[in-house]
Order: sequence, then structure tokens, then C-alpha cells
Amino acid sequence: MSDPIPPKDVPSNPDQPTATTRRRFLGGVAALGVGATLSAYGSTTANAPAPAHSLTGAALDQALRNNVKNIVVIFAENRSFNNLFANFPGVEKPLSSLKPEDYQQRDRDGRLLTTLPPVWGGVLQLGPQVVDGVTYANETQFQHNLPNAPFALKGPSGEDLPLSVATRDLWHVFYQNQMQINGGRNDGFVAWADSGALPMGYYAQSKYSLRLWDVAREFVLCDNFFQGAFGGSFLNHQYLISAQVPFYPDATNSAAKSQIATLEGSDPKGTRLKPLETSPTSAMDGPPQFGPSALTPDGYAVNTMAPPYWPSSSRDPKRPDYAQAEQPNVLVPQTHEHIGDKLSAKGLDWAWYGGAWQATIDAFKESDGIPKIPNFQYHHQPFNYFETLSPKRPADRAKHLRDGGLGDESSTNKFFADAEAGKLPPVCFYKPQGNLNMHAGYTDVASGDRHIDRAIKVLRESPQWQNMVVIVTVDENGGWWDHVAPPQGDRWGPGSRIPALVVSPFARKGTVDHTVYDTASILRLITRVFQLETLDGIKARDDAMIARGQQPMGDLTNALKFTG
Repeated sequence: MSDPIPPKDVPSNPDQPTATTRRRFLGGVAALGVGATLSAYGSTTANAPAPAHSLTGAALDQALRNNVKNIVVIFAENRSFNNLFANFPGVEKPLSSLKPEDYQQRDRDGRLLTTLPPVWGGVLQLGPQVVDGVTYANETQFQHNLPNAPFALKGPSGEDLPLSVATRDLWHVFYQNQMQINGGRNDGFVAWADSGALPMGYYAQSKYSLRLWDVAREFVLCDNFFQGAFGGSFLNHQYLISAQVPFYPDATNSAAKSQIATLEGSDPKGTRLKPLETSPTSAMDGPPQFGPSALTPDGYAVNTMAPPYWPSSSRDPKRPDYAQAEQPNVLVPQTHEHIGDKLSAKGLDWAWYGGAWQATIDAFKESDGIPKIPNFQYHHQPFNYFETLSPKRPADRAKHLRDGGLGDESSTNKFFADAEAGKLPPVCFYKPQGNLNMHAGYTDVASGDRHIDRAIKVLRESPQWQNMVVIVTVDENGGWWDHVAPPQGDRWGPGSRIPALVVSPFARKGTVDHTVYDTASILRLITRVFQLETLDGIKARDDAMIARGQQPMGDLTNALKFTG
């Protein structure tokens, strides 16, 4: 598979980024030589060694095996690092330190924008929202004629936009994410989005209002953690559990052929989606227009497709445990290995706790159609795409695809109840229900922030806490801008930088970890702690980076510290 092409110098255009700026795209590290310092991260090399007093090598492996008995992953939604943690103390390159060449956005023809375009469709979620007596209505354009720069999200009277107000959704899709990153320049977020200026917005009051900010102060914030794959939630959930991209065999002759992307050029591995003829040529004139792009021309599923098993986007009336297989948006069952397979082969228990999972199954009625449970998202349940966990294997399905329950109370939230009882398996993933996951468009930041903070408190009170490592992150950036160039990995990613926290008795408390990670670093940690076989997807990305002279992604052990 081909790799993204590093940007080339274009010295004749004074508006183009300098060579130094372009080297933030870590794909250019091969030109710097094996073992070279990566200029995007100041003096920090990729996966810089832990401090000298820390254990390394075999001693670290033994400490991990002796001390870590539970790894818990809390997987929230759709926030870039800048959107929530832009100026967190100790980050390598805070937003406040940037120069114009670090953030200015370009139009679709490559020219610098004079101002940012309007926020197409308005800033807010449809429908008025009232917070502390202030009405926030989508009809009101709070911020307009914005300079070409990141901006703090504001309300109608100039106040900081509350975390409890839901903004509109933004594009977060496979090809557009690559076009926005633009070879590491990160200057296409406005041009290749459906929301005008909005991707450049961030929450200036996170320092005062975000509970996870305080958790990050106490434990570890990773400031070079990137979403594992370009694009959206579907693909990054798949990457979280397998480090691979789903495949649709013979897609051109299938029911899903209408979902195949049309690219610029004839290379099926190309990175640029071809705009429709009716698409505006300038970002100032409206959002770009594209056709379907769920499948690559060579059959990989990169944007949202529905699982083949219920709950899904449709239901087979003759086989109620299955989706309607011949629908264009339904993916065929997947057969490649995921982390659960590796754990099961080692005799280790594991579970995916899906918020509102059982409620969604129970609430379905033939006359009602798809149930409106608290924003349950079927494409956020990645194990439900795999043949090894199909309805044909009910015992395995029931054991590993567990109901996370509903809400914040342990009487209804089954993940919380198991944590309180000390019954969590060695590896578990917790996916909060939709209205508690921080996704723009259908929920706000505050609800998810409060829920995840509560989850951390429940875990800290668990009988299993003393041997636990908790990773809190999001699936992807949600279309929000970030200025740090992703390292060049392989065809699939990594994409934009996202926040990640490591919470544990073994955390290097009160620190910011500058090590370069991606979503599969979670899998690397699980693999190392429990001595598993390495997944093929991890091998593929590591091999691609090593061949280019880069060090592979870290395994999160630099965020941990053991005394002996």
C-alpha cells in the first residue's frame, strides 16, 4: 500500500509555508536521516526515552506484568486537542505561542484567505438552548467577519460559549481529513469543511470549566496523541480494536457499489476526493460538494457503514438479529483479527461496554422502526462488525459485548456497577451513550465531561484500582482544527491530534507526556502488558515508519512510572 506523499518546496510563492514549517509533517523525517530529531516536536524525538530513574526493557516488562491487572479504555467523541486543551500548561507548542504561518487557512485554490468564511448553517445545534437565562438560538450568528486565525467560541453577548451548549456538527471524514491536514500544514480545515469558520473555534474557558482539565493536571496528559486513522468515528472505532481498515470484497459488483468514492486521478489509493461540478470554487461561497465516499475504489470501508448484526441501521424482518444484508450502507461481516481475538487466545477475559446497548435492543418494536434511545450510535460498536462475535456465537457475543447500561447511577449503569463490585475483566472498553460522549451536533461538552469525570471517580474507588491503568481519549477530532502535524504512518493515518489522558496509580502524575502516540498505542500497551501476539495492523504501521527512518509509535509506557 502506498504512503502519503510528503509536501514539496514551492519557493516561488511567498504565501507558501517555509521548509521549516513543512517539516512539521513528520513524513519528511526520512530526509533528516535515521534517528533524527523530529522538528515538529521541538527537541523531542518520537518516543523519547523515559527519565533515567524509570525502569526500561525487561525490568519494565516485569513491572507491567506484576502491577497492571486491568486496562480500561474510555472512548469519547470528536474533539481535537486544540478544541479543549489548546493552552494547557506544559504542552510543547500551546496555541498562544503560534505565529500566523502556523494557523492561517487557505482557500481551495491554495491562496491565503483574507478572513474566515461565515459559519455555514450557524454555530449551534438546531433549536434554542437556554443556559443561565441566556437563550442561544441557531438563527443568531454570534461571530462573523473573523480574521484568519483560531478564535474562542463566544455567545451572543461576547461571553465564552458555555460547555453546556451544543454546537452544530462538523465534517469528519476520511478524504476530507487528509485534504484538511494538507501534507502537515493543517491549513485546509476551512476550505474542505461544511461549516465555514467553525473548525477554528476552541473553548477558551476549559481551564476553568472542564473537569477533565483538572484530571489532566493530576495525572498525565498526552500532547502528541493522534487519531489512528484519517476521518471519522466509524473508522477510528475499527482502528481502536484492530489497527486495520474493514474490507468489502468485490465491492464494485456488490450492493454497496454506489458507496465507492470518486477520486482526483486514477490511483485507487489516492488521498483527494473529487468535488462535484456544482461545488463552489471558494470557501467564501459555501461548503464544497462531494459524492459518496464510504468505500475506497479498491474496496476498503473508510466512512460510516452499518454493522451486519443488530443493532444496526436496518433490521432483517426474517432474521431479527441481523441487518438487511443487501442494503448499500451495510458492511459485510469482518474476519480479520481484533484485540479481543488475541486476548481470548491467551485465555484472558475482555469486554466492550456499550452505553444503551441493551436498551436499544429491548426498545425495538416492528411498528416503531429504529428506537430513539439516548442517541445510541450503531457505528460506535466496532466488535458488532465481526464474524467471531456474530449471533451464530451467542455465548461469545453475550460474554464480550456487554450492556453499559444507562446514565450515571450504578443502579442503571452496568459498567459503573461492575467497577464498584471489582468485576471488570482484565481489558475493557467503555463507550458512553450518545448524549454523554461529547459529540458536537447531538450533545454538548459538559454532559460528557461530567459523565467521564464521574466514571474516573468510580474507577478510583474500585477494589481493582490499585492495579489499573485507565486511558481516556476520543475517537477523532470531529472536524475541529489542530496545528500539530500528524506523523506520517501508512495509507490510513494517523490523522489529527486528539486529547488523551492516562489515569493510574502508576501514572507520572502532574506531567505532560510528549511521546508520539496514536490510537493503536492503546493496543500496543495491552499487547505488552498481557504478552499477546502483535496485530497485523500494528506491524504494518510500525514497519512503514521504520522503513522511513522513523521510530514507531509509543505504547504509553512513557506515561507510567514504577519504583521497582
